[in-house]
Order: sequence, then structure tokens, then C-alpha cells
Amino acid sequence: MELAPLLTQTLWPDLALLVGRGFIGICFVTHGLGKLGLVGTGNMQGFVEWLESLDVPLAPVQARIAMLSEIVGGALLALGLYMRPACALLIVTMIVASRLGHKGAGYLITNEPPGAEYTINLAAICFVLLLLGPGSFSLDALLY
Repeated sequence: MELAPLLTQTLWPDLALLVGRGFIGICFVTHGLGKLGLVGTGNMQGFVEWLESLDVPLAPVQARIAMLSEIVGGALLALGLYMRPACALLIVTMIVASRLGHKGAGYLITNEPPGAEYTINLAAICFVLLLLGPGSFSLDALLY
């Protein structure tokens, strides 16, 4: 059996999009749930206080916007439903996180304070997914 024809069939790119969407979407949902105190050690009050320490205006509102964009955007991304708008929302969210939460910390996440490496890479992955689309294993493909 030849491996090359198998790897060039359209099934594989769609499967790759499904796996990428699923893992990155779940990552975003998990981070959003962490802001609610449902996963990990964080909670909304701690997130709001951290934003206030960064002098973010309307920190309680901004915190809830970030949390909702991660949960809703991540779920839509994982499902492949309205995926391109979800990616655009998540890209903006990660740009804001990079510019505010990691301001002056450089690129590497291992810096002290942590740099913007993680948020930049998540934004880049969302941009790639935005360009490629949801693939055939998605609710977008099923519904539209």
C-alpha cells in the first residue's frame, strides 16, 4: 500500500483541522472556566484584581468580556460553528492579553513576569484556522 496517496486525500486536512480546532477550542474554554473558578486555582475576583493592578479601565467588565470570549469563542471553535468569527474574536482577545497582561515582559513565557509567547501563539493558531476554515468535519459544513 502506497502511503503518499493516503496523505494527499482531502480527508487528512479536514481531520487535521478537526484536531486543531478541538484542542485549541478546549484550551480556550478551560481558560475561561478558570476565570470562573471552575478549573484550576483562579477565580473572577482574582482576575478582576489583577486587571485593576494593571490599571485596566472597567476591570470587572473587561474580565467578564475576556471570560465570555474564551468560553463562547472556544466552544464555537471546537465545534466548527461560526468558526471564522470565533477565531476573529479570539485573536482580538489574545492581542489584548498580549498588550495588557504581558506588557513589557518580552516574548518568552518563562520570563519573570511571563512574556506574551503563549497568547501570541494562540492568536497565530487562530489566524491560521481563520484562513483555512473549519473543514468538512464541522457544524459549519453540516449546516451551511
